[in-house]
Amino acid sequence: MKHKLSFSIFVYSFILIFIALGVWQLYRLEWKLNLISEINNAISSDPIEFKSNNIKNFQKVSFNGKINNEKIIYLYNLNEEGEPGFEIINPINIENKNFLINRGWVKMDHKSKSFITNNENFVGILREKSKSSYFKPENDLLNNYWFKLEDNDLKKYTGLTFSKYIIYLYDSDPTKIPKPKNISANLSNNHLKYALTWFSLAISIFLIYLYFRKKNY
Repeated sequence: MKHKLSFSIFVYSFILIFIALGVWQLYRLEWKLNLISEINNAISSDPIEFKSNNIKNFQKVSFNGKINNEKIIYLYNLNEEGEPGFEIINPINIENKNFLINRGWVKMDHKSKSFITNNENFVGILREKSKSSYFKPENDLLNNYWFKLEDNDLKKYTGLTFSKYIIYLYDSDPTKIPKPKNISANLSNNHLKYALTWFSLAISIFLIYLYFRKKNY
Protein backbone atom coordinates (compact mmCIF):
# COMPACT_ATOMS: atom_id res chain seq x y z
CA MET A 1 0.00 0.00 0.00
CA LYS A 2 2.86 2.35 0.85
CA HIS A 3 4.49 1.72 -2.54
CA LYS A 4 1.20 2.45 -4.32
CA LEU A 5 0.81 5.74 -2.46
CA SER A 6 4.39 6.74 -3.28
CA PHE A 7 3.83 5.91 -6.95
CA SER A 8 0.61 7.97 -7.01
CA ILE A 9 2.39 10.96 -5.47
CA PHE A 10 5.20 10.57 -8.00
CA VAL A 11 2.77 10.52 -10.94
CA TYR A 12 0.67 13.45 -9.70
CA SER A 13 3.84 15.47 -9.14
CA PHE A 14 4.79 15.09 -12.80
CA ILE A 15 1.24 15.91 -13.90
CA LEU A 16 1.27 19.12 -11.85
CA ILE A 17 4.70 20.07 -13.22
CA PHE A 18 3.52 19.62 -16.82
CA ILE A 19 0.35 21.63 -16.15
CA ALA A 20 2.42 24.40 -14.57
CA LEU A 21 4.73 24.45 -17.61
CA GLY A 22 1.70 24.67 -19.90
CA VAL A 23 0.24 27.59 -17.94
CA TRP A 24 3.62 29.35 -18.01
CA GLN A 25 3.72 29.00 -21.81
CA LEU A 26 0.26 30.60 -22.00
CA TYR A 27 1.59 33.56 -20.02
CA ARG A 28 4.55 33.70 -22.43
CA LEU A 29 2.13 33.59 -25.37
CA GLU A 30 0.22 36.61 -24.06
CA TRP A 31 3.50 38.47 -23.49
CA LYS A 32 4.75 37.66 -27.01
CA LEU A 33 1.48 38.73 -28.67
CA ASN A 34 1.57 42.04 -26.78
CA LEU A 35 5.20 42.53 -27.82
CA ILE A 36 4.43 41.85 -31.49
CA SER A 37 1.49 44.26 -31.35
CA GLU A 38 3.66 46.93 -29.73
CA ILE A 39 6.38 46.49 -32.38
CA ASN A 40 3.90 46.63 -35.26
CA ASN A 41 2.33 49.79 -33.84
CA ALA A 42 5.76 51.42 -33.46
CA ILE A 43 6.80 50.52 -37.02
CA SER A 44 3.53 51.61 -38.64
CA SER A 45 3.19 54.84 -36.66
CA ASP A 46 4.54 58.24 -37.60
CA PRO A 47 8.19 58.74 -36.62
CA ILE A 48 8.99 60.52 -33.39
CA GLU A 49 11.85 62.96 -32.97
CA PHE A 50 15.03 61.14 -32.06
CA LYS A 51 16.31 61.60 -28.49
CA SER A 52 19.47 59.67 -27.64
CA ASN A 53 18.48 59.35 -23.98
CA ASN A 54 15.05 57.91 -24.76
CA ILE A 55 15.32 55.26 -27.46
CA LYS A 56 13.96 51.74 -27.63
CA ASN A 57 13.91 48.71 -29.89
CA PHE A 58 11.84 48.99 -33.11
CA GLN A 59 11.04 52.68 -32.56
CA LYS A 60 10.56 54.69 -35.77
CA VAL A 61 12.42 57.99 -35.50
CA SER A 62 13.23 61.10 -37.52
CA PHE A 63 16.66 62.62 -36.98
CA ASN A 64 19.42 64.81 -38.29
CA GLY A 65 22.97 63.57 -38.49
CA LYS A 66 26.20 63.70 -40.41
CA ILE A 67 27.01 60.42 -42.18
CA ASN A 68 30.63 59.30 -42.31
CA ASN A 69 31.23 58.49 -46.00
CA GLU A 70 34.86 57.54 -45.47
CA LYS A 71 34.12 54.36 -43.50
CA ILE A 72 31.35 52.65 -45.44
CA ILE A 73 30.89 49.05 -44.27
CA TYR A 74 29.89 46.32 -46.75
CA LEU A 75 28.09 43.62 -44.75
CA TYR A 76 27.48 40.39 -46.68
CA ASN A 77 23.85 39.26 -46.52
CA LEU A 78 21.01 37.80 -48.57
CA ASN A 79 18.00 39.82 -49.66
CA GLU A 80 14.37 38.69 -49.26
CA GLU A 81 14.66 36.51 -52.40
CA GLY A 82 17.84 34.80 -51.18
CA GLU A 83 20.16 36.67 -53.55
CA PRO A 84 23.64 37.37 -52.10
CA GLY A 85 24.78 40.96 -51.80
CA PHE A 86 25.81 43.61 -49.29
CA GLU A 87 24.09 45.81 -46.77
CA ILE A 88 25.52 49.33 -46.91
CA ILE A 89 26.28 50.59 -43.40
CA ASN A 90 27.70 53.96 -42.40
CA PRO A 91 28.78 55.48 -39.11
CA ILE A 92 26.65 58.48 -38.22
CA ASN A 93 26.96 60.97 -35.40
CA ILE A 94 23.73 62.05 -33.73
CA GLU A 95 23.74 64.32 -30.69
CA ASN A 96 27.45 63.62 -30.20
CA LYS A 97 26.86 59.85 -30.08
CA ASN A 98 27.96 57.33 -32.69
CA PHE A 99 25.47 55.00 -34.35
CA LEU A 100 25.52 52.67 -37.33
CA ILE A 101 22.95 53.39 -40.01
CA ASN A 102 21.95 50.56 -42.32
CA ARG A 103 21.05 52.22 -45.60
CA GLY A 104 19.93 49.06 -47.39
CA TRP A 105 20.98 46.18 -49.64
CA VAL A 106 22.80 46.14 -52.99
CA LYS A 107 23.86 43.39 -55.39
CA MET A 108 27.32 41.84 -55.22
CA ASP A 109 28.58 43.65 -58.33
CA HIS A 110 27.59 47.03 -56.84
CA LYS A 111 30.35 46.89 -54.24
CA SER A 112 32.66 48.92 -56.45
CA LYS A 113 30.11 51.70 -56.93
CA SER A 114 29.98 54.88 -54.90
CA PHE A 115 27.36 55.15 -52.17
CA ILE A 116 28.35 58.53 -50.79
CA THR A 117 25.45 60.62 -49.52
CA ASN A 118 25.35 64.14 -48.15
CA ASN A 119 21.79 63.91 -46.90
CA GLU A 120 21.45 64.92 -43.23
CA ASN A 121 17.71 64.38 -42.64
CA PHE A 122 16.54 60.81 -42.15
CA VAL A 123 13.73 58.54 -41.00
CA GLY A 124 14.74 55.18 -39.61
CA ILE A 125 13.81 52.30 -37.34
CA LEU A 126 15.93 51.50 -34.30
CA ARG A 127 16.86 47.89 -33.73
CA GLU A 128 19.19 46.42 -31.15
CA LYS A 129 22.27 44.81 -32.68
CA SER A 130 22.08 41.02 -32.56
CA LYS A 131 24.88 38.94 -31.10
CA SER A 132 27.55 37.76 -33.53
CA SER A 133 27.37 34.13 -34.63
CA TYR A 134 30.43 31.95 -34.08
CA PHE A 135 29.62 30.10 -37.30
CA LYS A 136 30.14 33.14 -39.55
CA PRO A 137 33.56 33.74 -41.14
CA GLU A 138 35.89 36.39 -39.78
CA ASN A 139 35.62 39.89 -41.22
CA ASP A 140 38.10 40.93 -43.91
CA LEU A 141 38.77 44.50 -42.83
CA LEU A 142 41.50 45.05 -45.43
CA ASN A 143 39.09 44.40 -48.30
CA ASN A 144 36.04 45.81 -46.46
CA TYR A 145 34.20 42.49 -46.60
CA TRP A 146 32.11 41.96 -43.47
CA PHE A 147 30.11 39.02 -42.16
CA LYS A 148 29.26 40.30 -38.67
CA LEU A 149 29.30 43.63 -36.85
CA GLU A 150 31.72 42.81 -34.05
CA ASP A 151 32.56 45.69 -31.72
CA ASN A 152 36.32 45.05 -31.80
CA ASP A 153 36.44 45.06 -35.61
CA LEU A 154 34.26 48.16 -35.78
CA LYS A 155 36.66 49.91 -33.42
CA LYS A 156 39.67 48.88 -35.53
CA TYR A 157 38.04 49.92 -38.79
CA THR A 158 36.45 53.21 -37.77
CA GLY A 159 38.24 54.18 -34.55
CA LEU A 160 34.80 54.69 -32.98
CA THR A 161 32.61 53.05 -30.34
CA PHE A 162 28.95 52.66 -31.28
CA SER A 163 25.56 52.42 -29.63
CA LYS A 164 24.03 48.96 -29.28
CA TYR A 165 21.24 50.18 -31.59
CA ILE A 166 21.47 50.13 -35.38
CA ILE A 167 19.29 52.56 -37.32
CA TYR A 168 17.67 50.98 -40.37
CA LEU A 169 16.88 53.62 -42.97
CA TYR A 170 13.17 53.73 -43.74
CA ASP A 171 11.95 54.42 -47.26
CA SER A 172 8.72 53.31 -48.96
CA ASP A 173 10.24 53.57 -52.45
CA PRO A 174 10.91 49.95 -53.64
CA THR A 175 13.20 51.14 -56.45
CA LYS A 176 15.62 52.96 -54.16
CA ILE A 177 19.26 51.79 -54.17
CA PRO A 178 20.49 50.75 -51.69
CA LYS A 179 17.16 49.04 -51.04
CA PRO A 180 16.14 49.70 -47.42
CA LYS A 181 15.73 46.56 -45.31
CA ASN A 182 12.15 45.58 -44.46
CA ILE A 183 11.90 45.62 -40.66
CA SER A 184 8.96 43.72 -39.18
CA ALA A 185 7.89 42.00 -35.98
CA ASN A 186 8.83 38.60 -37.37
CA LEU A 187 9.41 37.03 -33.98
CA SER A 188 9.32 33.33 -33.20
CA ASN A 189 6.03 32.53 -31.44
CA ASN A 190 5.63 28.83 -30.64
CA HIS A 191 4.31 29.26 -27.10
CA LEU A 192 0.83 27.92 -27.90
CA LYS A 193 2.33 24.80 -29.42
CA TYR A 194 4.56 24.32 -26.37
CA ALA A 195 1.59 24.83 -24.03
CA LEU A 196 -0.49 22.23 -25.87
CA THR A 197 2.45 19.83 -25.73
CA TRP A 198 2.79 20.15 -21.94
CA PHE A 199 -0.98 19.81 -21.40
CA SER A 200 -1.06 16.78 -23.71
CA LEU A 201 1.71 15.12 -21.72
CA ALA A 202 -0.15 15.80 -18.47
CA ILE A 203 -3.37 14.28 -19.86
CA SER A 204 -1.55 11.28 -21.34
CA ILE A 205 0.22 10.48 -18.09
CA PHE A 206 -3.03 10.85 -16.17
CA LEU A 207 -4.88 8.46 -18.52
CA ILE A 208 -2.06 5.92 -18.38
CA TYR A 209 -2.08 6.18 -14.59
CA LEU A 210 -5.85 5.57 -14.45
CA TYR A 211 -5.47 2.52 -16.71
CA PHE A 212 -2.62 1.18 -14.58
CA ARG A 213 -4.56 1.79 -11.37
CA LYS A 214 -7.72 0.12 -12.68
CA LYS A 215 -5.73 -2.90 -13.79
CA ASN A 216 -3.62 -3.35 -10.67
CA TYR A 217 -5.62 -2.01 -7.72
